[in-house]
Amino acid sequence: MLQATVLRDDIDEIMPGVVADRRDFHEHPELAFQEVRTAGIVAERLRALGVADVRNGIAETGITGLIHGTKTGPGRTVLLRADMDALPILEENDVEYRSQTPGVMHACGHDAHTAMLLGVTRLLMDRRDEFAGTVKVLFQPAEESPPGGAKPMIDAGVLTDPKVDAAFGLHIDQDNPVGVVELRPGPMMAAADRFHLVIRGKGGHGAKPHDSIDPIVIGAQIVTALQTLVARAVDPTQEAVVTVGTFKAGEAFNVIPDTAELGGTVRTFNAKNRDFLEARIETLARGIATAMGAAVEFTYTRGYPATVNDPAMTELVREEAAKVVGADGVRHAPLMMGAEDFSYFLQEVPGAFWFVGSQNPERGLVWGHHHPRFDLDEAALAIGMESMVNVALRYLGGESTVESRQLAID
Repeated sequence: MLQATVLRDDIDEIMPGVVADRRDFHEHPELAFQEVRTAGIVAERLRALGVADVRNGIAETGITGLIHGTKTGPGRTVLLRADMDALPILEENDVEYRSQTPGVMHACGHDAHTAMLLGVTRLLMDRRDEFAGTVKVLFQPAEESPPGGAKPMIDAGVLTDPKVDAAFGLHIDQDNPVGVVELRPGPMMAAADRFHLVIRGKGGHGAKPHDSIDPIVIGAQIVTALQTLVARAVDPTQEAVVTVGTFKAGEAFNVIPDTAELGGTVRTFNAKNRDFLEARIETLARGIATAMGAAVEFTYTRGYPATVNDPAMTELVREEAAKVVGADGVRHAPLMMGAEDFSYFLQEVPGAFWFVGSQNPERGLVWGHHHPRFDLDEAALAIGMESMVNVALRYLGGESTVESRQLAID
């Protein structure tokens, strides 16, 4: 039985406060594991709402709280996650809520994620009689800075006490307009790893290359050869990226240096290709260097794993999002080479991650994530909250807002 007041009306009522929260967080951004002010506001708000067992200081600044349903039924627990950290970017927007911290900016939408989950918490607290089981709200630090905040929070036990059965998260999406939701089952975002090479040759005069072992020439050969790995060694029906992003060597035009350094990133969607490329990059680099008389120091650092959505949970999200934006507004997302540490939650429990369009070209809100002019259409906050509340209620067996009127997009 639906409550007399539909979810949409309740969202309309709290939207001014959610927007105010988002702008406050935007004005006071904090970098990874430094989200002290943000976390303090979140914890205080959760306690004021009556959320049970509010815990802070998890993995430094992480927070969890519990919303216990009062309806009779299975006692499952669903986790809803938001990230809180900002980026080391100098904001270029001329808005009232511009960052007050020079060189730090919410340029990815985590301010919106935090504000939305606070709104979702309030909405679910008012609907405890509609579901059985427990909603665990989780506010996470450090998504932007590998190794990130998700894994430390998991290591600290956030998926236990009570045991979490499913996990859901969303992300504002500046690549799509307001009114569009994107997701896909299975792999959705890539694993993101990095490598670093130091090529040790023999320096000398630029006029006497025969007396040297030139690490720049060797590095150039390695860069060229690395391009063959995806083109000729990875199954062409599977996606992968190997990019060399740094090449540093020498300081004088007429000197062959002793060393050269290369660095890059690797993006994959499955464990087989991830293992393969890690091994082959090292083998190829060492082989070329050895053949040309140099030595190599090789470091490979694994970052976030691929974000893999559970098919059944993805279908649940698709159906509930369609009740908000209509079936035509829910799109099958393309594979994304970006990475997201929500992937660690999805490695442990079934769940899904989806994207909520926030672009509005008519208002000039077109700048992408991590750009100094990034800003979003705050109408997306209502869509994100409604879809997340629907998903939580549906998963826990409550009445999702099937009859709730579809969100009007201005």
